[in-house]
Amino acid sequence: MKFLRYRFENLIGYGVLEDDVVQPLIGDLFGSYTRGQGQIRASDVTVLAPCVPSKILSFTQNYADRAREAGMATPPFPLLSLKPPSSVIGPHDTIVLPQQSTRVDHGAELAVVIGRRGRWISVEDVPQYVLGYTCANNIIARDLVELDGSWIRGAGFDTFCPLGPTIQTHLALADTLVQCRVNGQTRQMTSTHDLLFGVPQLIAFASSVMTLEPGDVILTGTPAGAAPLAAGDVAEVEIDGLGLLRNTMVEGR
Repeated sequence: MKFLRYRFENLIGYGVLEDDVVQPLIGDLFGSYTRGQGQIRASDVTVLAPCVPSKILSFTQNYADRAREAGMATPPFPLLSLKPPSSVIGPHDTIVLPQQSTRVDHGAELAVVIGRRGRWISVEDVPQYVLGYTCANNIIARDLVELDGSWIRGAGFDTFCPLGPTIQTHLALADTLVQCRVNGQTRQMTSTHDLLFGVPQLIAFASSVMTLEPGDVILTGTPAGAAPLAAGDVAEVEIDGLGLLRNTMVEGR
């Protein structure tokens, strides 16, 4: 099932996307809901970021090729950082390149959307806490991360976490293709088979640190190939079964 968060006229809601038609949901996507009676053509809605997370948990160096590219040893445990909710934008929204930075990189990632509140979740129980999966572009001001010795500023700018277009409830996690193109040129391509720590391990680890809330997003890591972006560039993140996330770069202030 594919869930879509959208704006139609003056209303924002969730719906189920089937064959280019949106069937609105009544109730709470993260609680109890039913399908409404009406239908809306997908072409008539504005697609929004698929959720409004209380936090975004980002795992770094979670592909061996990315760790090698960064000159780092393969980590013995997941490396966790945070992005603020204000960094979230949706498909087709613009990514603002801040003047504070001279190098802003893309990063194609599989994102997991949490479906229910959880703490100390076991690896075996993780599927009960996952609503579904979506595409993410984990934008990083690489020079500021290196300058600060911290991910907070370099990963935290507004617009630095595009998500979407939908939440897919089922995905072949063992071997799904993840890729990023910039201006039509492929820069990143890998499979989730190459994740150092899989989705169950990441969620179990994160929940041992903090309570996960419905709508929270887990970014599972980006592969090798992350490279600088410039104003006017169009970045596309595509994940098999999840669709295409497309955003254009603009100069900031």
